[in-house]
Amino acid sequence: MKLLLLCLGLTLVCAQEGNSGVVRSNFDIPEITGEWFSILLASDDREKIENGSMRFFVEYISLLENSSLFIKMHTKVNGVCTELPLTCDSTGEDGVYTVSYDGENKFRILQVNYSQHIIFYLENFSDSFKLLELYAREPDTSPELKNEFVEICQKYGVVKENVIDLTKVGKLSYLWLSLPEVPCC
Repeated sequence: MKLLLLCLGLTLVCAQEGNSGVVRSNFDIPEITGEWFSILLASDDREKIENGSMRFFVEYISLLENSSLFIKMHTKVNGVCTELPLTCDSTGEDGVYTVSYDGENKFRILQVNYSQHIIFYLENFSDSFKLLELYAREPDTSPELKNEFVEICQKYGVVKENVIDLTKVGKLSYLWLSLPEVPCC
């Protein structure tokens, strides 16, 4: 009986760990396609995400036939929310892409739960800065995931003070979906 209870307990523990759904390699790229919301941005150059070129809001990600990603984002240009379409080329490495925007960049998927969130790490080689992004399938996510993101940022040399919570910039931030001329970012 004790052995049976031990087996049952181990099965439950394993099932709970397996339910997290977090993937860190061997990414199923078609599964990341769809609508996303920008949750947190972090950079070792805070100005880039505070008022600069890297302060953007993602709308959706789609996979192109050549394995590139098309990412539709929005950023503020002259005080107006402006669409920012980006095509990101696959490097052939698992979850690694390049994109020309504000210089030459390489980014990688650090982790994904296809139905909940994705975390990207970007290196800009023109201005030499790092950027981490947390996107979610819903307009906000759990405090636990936000804390985990901050810990990941610190591992990549980005201090907690350089993490910006985009869910706190106002409810108008996502109005760009229907009103692109509304200031958003």
